[in-house]
Amino acid sequence: MNKLLIVGTVAFDAIETPFGKTDKILGGAATYIGLSASHFNLESAIVSVVGDDFPQEYLDLLTNRNIDISGLDVVPGGKTFFWSGRYHNDLNSRDTLETQLNVLADFQPKVPENFKSADVVMLGNLHPLVQSSVLDQMETQPKLVVLDTMNFWMDCALPELLEVIKRVDVITINDEEARQLSGEYSLVKAAAIIQNMGPKYVVIKKGEHGALLFEGKEVFFAPALPLEEVFDPTGAGDTFAGGFAGYITQSGNVSFENLKNAIVYGSNLASFCVEKFGTERMVSLEKHEVVSRLLEFKTLTQYGMIIE
Repeated sequence: MNKLLIVGTVAFDAIETPFGKTDKILGGAATYIGLSASHFNLESAIVSVVGDDFPQEYLDLLTNRNIDISGLDVVPGGKTFFWSGRYHNDLNSRDTLETQLNVLADFQPKVPENFKSADVVMLGNLHPLVQSSVLDQMETQPKLVVLDTMNFWMDCALPELLEVIKRVDVITINDEEARQLSGEYSLVKAAAIIQNMGPKYVVIKKGEHGALLFEGKEVFFAPALPLEEVFDPTGAGDTFAGGFAGYITQSGNVSFENLKNAIVYGSNLASFCVEKFGTERMVSLEKHEVVSRLLEFKTLTQYGMIIE
């Protein structure tokens, strides 16, 4: 069985949307990635850090999904990373109300021995130095290294970010971040510039408008499934990344054609994530629902065309 190594935050979130608000609930990039990837036939492990205020029930939730948490450091007396945010009415923009790094401030990642030869490495959103440290610990070159990042690191750690970008095969960012990183408004031009930084593939996420995949001059676009209601977009991008990396890990195929399928699988899983607050929908999600919605994607994107 192929192995997926996941690096990212395991955290508490407090979320407010036009539909309601929560107290502290389970969150974090690695959490969403792991829950999403658990829908595939693979072995996965999370490398992250929490405080001893992190509930046992959350640890059990991860292990019950066959996620190895031997690389999840629990710091005695420490407090878990906490983020609080409020979404605007359009749900596409948000304000960060509070960020408490807590144990994340001194995080030194430790890759479990049995995952130092993982087939795929998914570097979730974290400081680029932490992401680089994980790659330094790998004993064999993974078939695919996927990097997710955000504009915060472009603003405060750009040199370090550029160094880790040189070492990855795929970068996943949203359209705003692609424009900032490249200095180009056109996403086609932006993708070409980012590919020159190192990655063979560039995935540009466009939220409710789908995702683009670039390799050289090749371009693939997958729409997002039109939903009647979006409740909470928190973690949707990480869920997409987990579906993308999970599918690639399961298949073992890193070709452009197969990455197209991975984009669709990632988009499919992300469409569930937004239906409830936090991780709630991903926790309750069942296989038959995933398969049924994949068929909806197929219907949405396939059509007969007569060219005269």
